[in-house]
Amino acid sequence: MFKRLAAEALGISDIGVIVGPADYSKVDADDYLFSEDGEQIFFLIKSKKDEYCFTNLALIHVDGDSAVSSKRSIKRYDYSSHQFSGVSIETAGTLDMDIELKFDLDGLKFSIDVKKTHIEQLKDIYKALITIGKQQRRDQACRDNALRALEATASVHKLNIAPDAGGLVTQYSALLAALNTAMFDTHTKRDFSDVFTRYIHN
Repeated sequence: MFKRLAAEALGISDIGVIVGPADYSKVDADDYLFSEDGEQIFFLIKSKKDEYCFTNLALIHVDGDSAVSSKRSIKRYDYSSHQFSGVSIETAGTLDMDIELKFDLDGLKFSIDVKKTHIEQLKDIYKALITIGKQQRRDQACRDNALRALEATASVHKLNIAPDAGGLVTQYSALLAALNTAMFDTHTKRDFSDVFTRYIHN
Protein backbone atom coordinates (compact mmCIF):
# COMPACT_ATOMS: atom_id res chain seq x y z
CA MET A 1 0.00 0.00 0.00
CA PHE A 2 2.76 2.46 0.99
CA LYS A 3 4.72 1.61 -2.16
CA ARG A 4 1.68 2.39 -4.26
CA LEU A 5 1.12 5.72 -2.47
CA ALA A 6 4.78 6.61 -2.85
CA ALA A 7 4.76 5.71 -6.53
CA GLU A 8 1.70 7.88 -7.13
CA ALA A 9 3.24 10.76 -5.22
CA LEU A 10 6.43 10.49 -7.27
CA GLY A 11 4.52 10.23 -10.53
CA ILE A 12 5.95 6.82 -11.46
CA SER A 13 2.85 4.67 -11.03
CA ASP A 14 0.97 3.32 -14.04
CA ILE A 15 -2.60 4.20 -13.14
CA GLY A 16 -4.66 4.96 -16.21
CA VAL A 17 -7.17 7.66 -17.03
CA ILE A 18 -10.15 7.65 -19.37
CA VAL A 19 -9.46 9.69 -22.49
CA GLY A 20 -12.43 11.62 -23.86
CA PRO A 21 -13.53 11.62 -27.52
CA ALA A 22 -12.13 15.12 -28.08
CA ASP A 23 -8.62 13.75 -27.50
CA TYR A 24 -8.82 10.48 -29.46
CA SER A 25 -6.82 11.96 -32.32
CA LYS A 26 -3.91 12.63 -29.93
CA VAL A 27 -3.35 9.03 -28.80
CA ASP A 28 -1.04 6.49 -30.45
CA ALA A 29 -3.81 3.94 -30.99
CA ASP A 30 -5.56 6.32 -33.39
CA ASP A 31 -2.77 5.68 -35.93
CA TYR A 32 -3.60 1.95 -36.06
CA LEU A 33 -7.33 2.14 -36.73
CA PHE A 34 -8.75 0.58 -39.89
CA SER A 35 -10.69 3.77 -40.50
CA GLU A 36 -11.04 2.74 -44.16
CA ASP A 37 -13.29 -0.08 -42.88
CA GLY A 38 -15.35 2.14 -40.60
CA GLU A 39 -13.39 1.43 -37.42
CA GLN A 40 -13.72 4.06 -34.70
CA ILE A 41 -12.77 4.47 -31.06
CA PHE A 42 -15.52 4.15 -28.45
CA PHE A 43 -13.52 3.91 -25.20
CA LEU A 44 -9.87 4.49 -24.36
CA ILE A 45 -7.80 4.05 -21.20
CA LYS A 46 -4.34 5.61 -21.18
CA SER A 47 -1.56 5.22 -18.62
CA LYS A 48 2.08 6.27 -18.74
CA LYS A 49 3.03 3.00 -20.44
CA ASP A 50 -0.05 1.65 -22.14
CA GLU A 51 -3.17 2.46 -24.10
CA TYR A 52 -6.23 0.19 -24.14
CA CYS A 53 -8.34 1.25 -27.08
CA PHE A 54 -11.79 -0.33 -27.47
CA THR A 55 -13.07 0.20 -31.01
CA ASN A 56 -16.22 -1.15 -32.60
CA LEU A 57 -14.13 -3.94 -34.19
CA ALA A 58 -11.27 -4.75 -31.80
CA LEU A 59 -9.26 -4.05 -28.69
CA ILE A 60 -6.01 -2.31 -29.65
CA HIS A 61 -3.37 -2.51 -26.94
CA VAL A 62 -0.46 -0.10 -27.28
CA ASP A 63 1.96 -1.89 -24.98
CA GLY A 64 4.87 0.16 -23.63
CA ASP A 65 8.03 -1.33 -22.13
CA SER A 66 8.24 1.37 -19.46
CA ALA A 67 7.10 4.88 -18.73
CA VAL A 68 10.47 6.30 -19.83
CA SER A 69 10.86 4.29 -23.05
CA SER A 70 9.45 5.29 -26.43
CA LYS A 71 9.30 1.66 -27.58
CA ARG A 72 5.75 0.43 -28.21
CA SER A 73 4.25 -2.90 -29.23
CA ILE A 74 0.91 -2.75 -31.02
CA LYS A 75 -1.37 -5.71 -30.31
CA ARG A 76 -4.76 -6.13 -31.94
CA TYR A 77 -7.55 -8.43 -30.76
CA ASP A 78 -10.50 -8.55 -33.16
CA TYR A 79 -13.82 -9.35 -31.49
CA SER A 80 -14.66 -11.76 -34.31
CA SER A 81 -11.86 -14.10 -33.22
CA HIS A 82 -11.16 -13.25 -29.55
CA GLN A 83 -13.80 -13.87 -26.88
CA PHE A 84 -14.26 -11.88 -23.67
CA SER A 85 -14.87 -13.67 -20.38
CA GLY A 86 -14.35 -13.07 -16.66
CA VAL A 87 -15.14 -9.35 -16.89
CA SER A 88 -15.02 -7.69 -13.46
CA ILE A 89 -14.30 -4.46 -11.63
CA GLU A 90 -12.33 -4.40 -8.39
CA THR A 91 -13.26 -1.22 -6.57
CA ALA A 92 -10.83 0.84 -4.56
CA GLY A 93 -10.38 0.75 -0.81
CA THR A 94 -10.46 3.86 1.33
CA LEU A 95 -6.79 4.68 0.77
CA ASP A 96 -6.44 3.25 -2.74
CA MET A 97 -6.20 5.65 -5.63
CA ASP A 98 -7.21 3.21 -8.34
CA ILE A 99 -9.77 0.65 -9.38
CA GLU A 100 -9.16 -2.33 -11.64
CA LEU A 101 -10.90 -3.47 -14.80
CA LYS A 102 -10.21 -7.17 -15.31
CA PHE A 103 -11.10 -9.53 -18.14
CA ASP A 104 -9.85 -12.55 -20.05
CA LEU A 105 -9.46 -12.56 -23.81
CA ASP A 106 -9.14 -16.15 -25.00
CA GLY A 107 -7.18 -17.00 -21.85
CA LEU A 108 -5.03 -13.86 -21.94
CA LYS A 109 -5.60 -12.00 -18.68
CA PHE A 110 -5.88 -8.21 -18.55
CA SER A 111 -5.83 -6.14 -15.37
CA ILE A 112 -6.02 -2.40 -15.98
CA ASP A 113 -5.56 0.09 -13.14
CA VAL A 114 -7.66 3.25 -13.52
CA LYS A 115 -8.02 6.30 -11.29
CA LYS A 116 -11.00 5.75 -9.02
CA THR A 117 -12.50 9.09 -10.06
CA HIS A 118 -13.39 7.35 -13.35
CA ILE A 119 -15.59 4.70 -11.70
CA GLU A 120 -18.80 5.75 -13.50
CA GLN A 121 -17.15 5.60 -16.92
CA LEU A 122 -15.57 2.26 -16.06
CA LYS A 123 -19.02 0.88 -15.30
CA ASP A 124 -19.96 1.68 -18.91
CA ILE A 125 -17.14 -0.37 -20.46
CA TYR A 126 -17.84 -3.15 -17.93
CA LYS A 127 -21.42 -3.44 -19.22
CA ALA A 128 -20.29 -3.27 -22.85
CA LEU A 129 -17.67 -6.03 -22.47
CA ILE A 130 -20.08 -8.34 -20.66
CA THR A 131 -22.66 -7.83 -23.42
CA ILE A 132 -20.07 -8.49 -26.14
CA GLY A 133 -19.01 -11.67 -24.34
CA LYS A 134 -22.62 -12.89 -24.21
CA GLN A 135 -23.05 -12.32 -27.94
CA GLN A 136 -19.76 -14.07 -28.68
CA ARG A 137 -20.83 -17.14 -26.70
CA ARG A 138 -24.19 -17.19 -28.47
CA ASP A 139 -22.44 -16.98 -31.85
CA GLN A 140 -20.14 -19.85 -30.86
CA ALA A 141 -23.13 -22.01 -29.91
CA CYS A 142 -24.78 -21.25 -33.27
CA ARG A 143 -21.58 -22.17 -35.14
CA ASP A 144 -21.39 -25.43 -33.20
CA ASN A 145 -25.01 -26.18 -34.18
CA ALA A 146 -24.18 -25.47 -37.82
CA LEU A 147 -21.37 -28.03 -37.70
CA ARG A 148 -23.67 -30.60 -36.09
CA ALA A 149 -26.19 -30.02 -38.87
CA LEU A 150 -23.41 -30.61 -41.40
CA GLU A 151 -22.48 -33.88 -39.69
CA ALA A 152 -26.11 -35.01 -39.82
CA THR A 153 -26.23 -34.24 -43.54
CA ALA A 154 -23.02 -36.21 -44.09
CA SER A 155 -24.64 -39.19 -42.35
CA VAL A 156 -27.47 -39.09 -44.87
CA HIS A 157 -24.95 -39.42 -47.71
CA LYS A 158 -23.25 -42.33 -45.97
CA LEU A 159 -26.58 -44.14 -45.86
CA ASN A 160 -26.80 -43.82 -49.66
CA ILE A 161 -29.94 -41.77 -49.41
CA ALA A 162 -28.22 -38.96 -51.26
CA PRO A 163 -29.06 -38.06 -54.88
CA ASP A 164 -26.94 -39.07 -57.87
CA ALA A 165 -23.45 -37.65 -58.48
CA GLY A 166 -24.62 -34.58 -60.34
CA GLY A 167 -27.14 -33.75 -57.68
CA LEU A 168 -24.56 -34.40 -54.99
CA VAL A 169 -22.17 -31.81 -56.45
CA THR A 170 -24.98 -29.27 -56.60
CA GLN A 171 -26.05 -29.99 -53.04
CA TYR A 172 -22.44 -29.90 -51.81
CA SER A 173 -21.86 -26.45 -53.32
CA ALA A 174 -25.08 -25.11 -51.88
CA LEU A 175 -24.35 -26.65 -48.47
CA LEU A 176 -20.82 -25.25 -48.39
CA ALA A 177 -22.04 -21.78 -49.29
CA ALA A 178 -24.71 -21.94 -46.60
CA LEU A 179 -22.23 -23.19 -44.01
CA ASN A 180 -19.71 -20.45 -44.81
CA THR A 181 -22.43 -17.82 -44.56
CA ALA A 182 -23.56 -19.21 -41.21
CA MET A 183 -20.04 -19.53 -39.80
CA PHE A 184 -18.48 -16.28 -41.00
CA ASP A 185 -21.37 -13.88 -41.48
CA THR A 186 -24.66 -14.75 -39.77
CA HIS A 187 -23.13 -16.11 -36.56
CA THR A 188 -19.89 -14.11 -36.30
CA LYS A 189 -20.61 -10.56 -35.20
CA ARG A 190 -17.70 -8.31 -36.09
CA ASP A 191 -18.97 -4.79 -35.48
CA PHE A 192 -20.22 -3.96 -31.98
CA SER A 193 -21.01 -0.29 -32.60
CA ASP A 194 -24.56 -0.87 -31.36
CA VAL A 195 -23.35 -2.26 -28.03
CA PHE A 196 -20.88 0.56 -27.40
CA THR A 197 -23.44 3.20 -28.43
CA ARG A 198 -25.93 1.69 -25.95
CA TYR A 199 -23.61 1.63 -22.94
CA ILE A 200 -20.80 4.18 -23.41
CA HIS A 201 -21.75 7.67 -22.27
CA ASN A 202 -18.39 9.47 -22.06
